[in-house]
Amino acid sequence: MTDETEGGEVKEFGPEENEIMAAARAAKERKEAVANKPEPGKLSNWGIAVIGAGVGSAAVAAAVLYANRNKKRG
Repeated sequence: MTDETEGGEVKEFGPEENEIMAAARAAKERKEAVANKPEPGKLSNWGIAVIGAGVGSAAVAAAVLYANRNKKRG
C-alpha cells in the first residue's frame, strides 16, 4: 500500500498500517516537531547580547560624531 505526499514522494506502509494510521502518525510527528522548535519571538541570550553590542557601538559612534562636530578642520 502506498501514499503520495505533497512533495510527490511515495511512502510505503507496513502491512498493519493503513492510510488513516499513516496520516495520524504523520500528524503526530509534525506536532512533536513543532513542539521542539523555539518560538520565533523569543531570543536566546546570544541574540540579546548581539543586539546590545549593536546598540552600544551605535551609541559610541554617535558620541564620537557629537564630540567632533565643532572642531575646525585644517
